[in-house]
Amino acid sequence: MIELSSNSDQMTKMEDHHNKLSSSPPTAVSRSKGGLITMPFIIANEALEKVASYGLLPNMTFYLMKDYRMEVTPAQNLLFYWSSATNFLPIVGAFIADSYLGRFLAIGFGSIFSFLGTILLWLTAMIPKARPPPCDLSTHACKSATPAQYTLLVSSFMLMSIGAGGVRPCSLAFGANQFNKRDNPDNKRVLETYFNWYYASAMISVLIAMTGIVYLQDHMGWKVGFAVPAIIMFFSGLLFFLASPLYIKEKVGKNLFSRFVQVIVVSYKNRKLTYPAQNSGYHHSNGSEFFVPSSKLRFLNKACIIKSPEDVKQDGVAVDPWNLCTVEKVEELKSLIRVMPLWSTGIMISINLSQSSFPLLQAKSMDRHITKSVEIPAGSFGMFTIIALTLWLVLYDRAILPLASRIRGKRVRLGTKERMGIGIFFSCMAMLLSGIIEHIRRRKAIEQGLLKNPEGMVAMSAMWLVPQHCLNGIAEAFNAIGQTEFYYSELPRSMSSIATAMFGLGMAVANLLASVILSNVDNLTKGEGKESWVSSNINMGHYENYYWLLAIMTAFNLLYFMVCSWAYGPCAENMSKKMVEEDEDVPLENISGTPLRPLPA
Repeated sequence: MIELSSNSDQMTKMEDHHNKLSSSPPTAVSRSKGGLITMPFIIANEALEKVASYGLLPNMTFYLMKDYRMEVTPAQNLLFYWSSATNFLPIVGAFIADSYLGRFLAIGFGSIFSFLGTILLWLTAMIPKARPPPCDLSTHACKSATPAQYTLLVSSFMLMSIGAGGVRPCSLAFGANQFNKRDNPDNKRVLETYFNWYYASAMISVLIAMTGIVYLQDHMGWKVGFAVPAIIMFFSGLLFFLASPLYIKEKVGKNLFSRFVQVIVVSYKNRKLTYPAQNSGYHHSNGSEFFVPSSKLRFLNKACIIKSPEDVKQDGVAVDPWNLCTVEKVEELKSLIRVMPLWSTGIMISINLSQSSFPLLQAKSMDRHITKSVEIPAGSFGMFTIIALTLWLVLYDRAILPLASRIRGKRVRLGTKERMGIGIFFSCMAMLLSGIIEHIRRRKAIEQGLLKNPEGMVAMSAMWLVPQHCLNGIAEAFNAIGQTEFYYSELPRSMSSIATAMFGLGMAVANLLASVILSNVDNLTKGEGKESWVSSNINMGHYENYYWLLAIMTAFNLLYFMVCSWAYGPCAENMSKKMVEEDEDVPLENISGTPLRPLPA
């Protein structure tokens, strides 16, 4: 699953990063540092890292099944674990970068780890003893990987995941740091240009990975197919370090995780206190917009009750933050707890989008020719998801919303919760369609006598797989971007980094749950005389049943989403939407790009 953002998401991110930069402690920075000259190096580092990492994933199932003698279920589970680590470690990387290392060192170390991981993976293809030996053709006996061989392979995956944990959470914010020149009247425009180039490069790099790298692996083998990502990762780190003297390197700040723990600890310590009768009994920061805590999750309010005047210094700061918290800290934790049920509804769609092995095996067994001489690699069909996502964003932002606004005679904009629900619906339809297409494909394979020959080519065009990929792209465009904007609009400004991490955390949990689902389906559907639904022999298995199971689970998840959405109540964005609808001075064609909060001056 690839994170791409709409204009409003870009603008919101730009605002939050700008606010964080403005509130950062002053540093002695030379005016000659930072600026547009650093943009190519930072964007190249992130883009090349994406080309290298995303280019390895599409065909990895083939590598595990053919060279490591793995069945499809263990191979897919290993990829699930790898994806989970890659999605979770950026959260750890963001915490370490913001609290200890700083973003420059985090990106630098991440680039080094990613390069080492790609080198190690390349060595598994170069060194024959790093893989199981070829099968004995006379006895058809095949040896599985030894623990040492398996450890070498997994180590390469872990190194690349650690590298992604350093590069991905810090690259965007580190680039924004380079334009922290508040005396520049064009600062906002420069930031917007940077973000536009950043997301455009992300999309292009993923498409290159899914086409160019996959093509090399299919036509030139694993040695070349793994060597090229390693070379690309080398240049990714080299370009980043070459511009080191040009960068603005911000000091590390405070981390929000300790603030959350403080609220929980202090509220437990003060659990026997009575609530103050007057609003003056709560501790808040000077100049804060919060004077009293909200009534929701009221038990946490005891963390900010002032027990004694001696607990607060003359400057209004608590003597010990582990004995007294501010109202702001309490409200930050409350807002995070409130969004968690809706956050959990996005896990199911991430499970659907993480299915990579089965579409790959389907495409491999079908006719992938566009013309007699042009054939799409099986691992490249994921690019249709990215293309559909991108095209839908353009149509939605520049055509559908303006047209709907003109037809209704007033501003039209779908809220974040509505888009999240629509995305879940499209994901359900994608799984339903995937099952139908697979049912047809398997029936044709049996009619052609290919039941026991999974390598045989079914007389059916692989273009039939394109609609399900397109539905997945539209589902991600609605749900993933809707989720991100929802977190940004509902969480306080001080939690913008948490808002960024929420989506990645959901993907990490989804990968683990996807592995649990797949393993249980495999164990429950196979037995004496019965072939597993997810058999390595795609023609003897019943992948359509597995897809339909995911469709049913997604349908129940849609009902669960509706309940969570109702329980959550109105969003903070509704007020912004109402203000936009009442503002007749806002150009009609700019409605879809209106940020949820006003841009800073």
